[in-house]
Amino acid sequence: MSVQYKPVLWDRSKMVYDAVLIAAVGAYLLLYLKLAPSLADWSRDVDYNIQRMRAFGTCAFLMLSFILTIGPLARLNPAFLPLLYNRRHFGVLTCVVAAAHAVFVLDWYFAFSDTERYTALLAANTSYGQVLGVPFEAFGIAALGILIILAVTSHDFWMSFLTPPVWKAIHMSVYAAYALVVAHVAFGYLQSERSPVIAAIVIGAAGIVTLLHVAAARGEARIDLSNAAEAAEEEWVDVGPVCSFMEGRGRVVVLPDGERAAVFRHDGKLSALSNVCAHQNGPLGEGRIIDGCVTCPWHGHQFRPEDGCAPAPFTDKVPTYRLKQVGDRVYLNAEALAPGTYVEPIQLEEAS
Repeated sequence: MSVQYKPVLWDRSKMVYDAVLIAAVGAYLLLYLKLAPSLADWSRDVDYNIQRMRAFGTCAFLMLSFILTIGPLARLNPAFLPLLYNRRHFGVLTCVVAAAHAVFVLDWYFAFSDTERYTALLAANTSYGQVLGVPFEAFGIAALGILIILAVTSHDFWMSFLTPPVWKAIHMSVYAAYALVVAHVAFGYLQSERSPVIAAIVIGAAGIVTLLHVAAARGEARIDLSNAAEAAEEEWVDVGPVCSFMEGRGRVVVLPDGERAAVFRHDGKLSALSNVCAHQNGPLGEGRIIDGCVTCPWHGHQFRPEDGCAPAPFTDKVPTYRLKQVGDRVYLNAEALAPGTYVEPIQLEEAS
C-alpha cells in the first residue's frame, strides 16, 4: 500500500465487531423467517420466497436506521464511540443485505415474465402521477444505487482520489438513501399489508433517527454557544477541570473563531491538536489513543498528540495548541500553531 494511505489492520476489535454484525444479521433473518408467518395476513397467500425477500428488506432497513443513529449517539454519550470506529464495515454489510433483497425480488416477481426482468421491473408500473400506486420500485432502485456507490467508494483510495470534501459530500447522500428507503416501504409494502407491526417498526425507526439527530444538534449548539461566549474575548479558553479528562480519550473545545480543538490525556499528560483529521476531516476528538497516537474514529489515521504528526512513513500533519493548568482548571491557547509543531505536553497535577 502506498505511503499515502493508512492500512486498516484487522485487529481483535475489528474482528469482534464484524463477527457480531454478521451473527446479528443471521439471527435476525432466522428469527424473521420463523416468526413472520404467525404475524402475516392469513387472508393472503404469502409463501417462503416472499417471506425471504421481506426478511432481507426489513433487515437492510433496520441496519441503515441503526447506522444513522451511531453518530448522534456517540455525540450524546461517549459510551457509543466504539460503534463509530468500524461503521464503514456496517455500511458495506448493509449494502450486501439490501442487494440480496433486490436479487430475491427479481428472481421471484419477474422470473416468469415474458419481458426481460430488468425491463419488466421498470415498465410494470409507470403511474408516477398518483400517490396511491406510485411506482415504489423506483425509490428502492435509487436507494440501492446510492448504497452501492457508498460501499464501492469506502476504500481510502477514493477518499484521496476524489478529495475529502467531494468524498464527504457523496457519503452524505446516505440520508437521501434513507429517505428513499422509507418511501419505498411506505408506498410499497405498507400499502398492502394490514398488520400494524411493520408500520410501527418503520415509523418508530425513522422517528428515533430523527429525534437523535435533533437532540445531538441541540446539544452541540448549546456547547458551541457556551464555549464561544466564554472565550469571546479571551486568548486562553477554559477546557474544564483536571478530573474531567479520561485517560486515552479526548475532549472537544470550541474556539472563538468557531474552529474546534481536541484535548487528549495520555500517560497523565495533556496535549491539544486540531479536531480535524488531515485524511478526511474526521473528528479526532471522538477518537482515542492507540499505541501512543490519537486515532481518528472514521478511518484509523493516527497523529502523535504532542506534535500532530502522523507516525512514519506517513507525512500528514495537523495543527497543535498550547495548554496550561491553573489550579484545578486546564486552559488552551486559542491560537493554532503550524501543523507539526511540537508542544511539550503538560503534566497534570491533581488538585489536593
